Amino acid sequence: MQVSEACLNIIRDFEGFRPMPYRCPAGVPTIGYGSTRYADGTPVKLTDPPVTKEQADEIMLETLERYESAVNRYALVELNQNQFDALVDFAYNAGPENLRTSTLLKKLNKGDYAGSAAEFDRWVYGNGKKLSGLVRRRAAERTLFETPVA
Repeated sequence: MQVSEACLNIIRDFEGFRPMPYRCPAGVPTIGYGSTRYADGTPVKLTDPPVTKEQADEIMLETLERYESAVNRYALVELNQNQFDALVDFAYNAGPENLRTSTLLKKLNKGDYAGSAAEFDRWVYGNGKKLSGLVRRRAAERTLFETPVA
């Protein structure tokens, strides 16, 4: 599967666009829409030149393949588009390794979709502090995950 606009919209909304490199709350150099690496895998450096919105979109779209691949590999049950999109955004924000080892994924792979959805609410901490931005993002991911595809 590949992401839809729903996933891209969550990323754009919650990451926001930043043309200049900056340190994210975890201290990692980041640019554009929360990208920590460029399409070729090169890490972002704080000394890198600014990017345009178009370049940031390209970087995001090209690097999303890594997160799509992780969800496709780790989720062993059938997913609808909304569930896939929510999981890709989660992996984009929290990291594919955190997805792989999460109770969220363990419950999902046992077919416990409701239990899996409830796990989004637990991933709202950064450096031991509850972050309101993560609370809102996880709520958006959970809502998308629980929304049936028409």
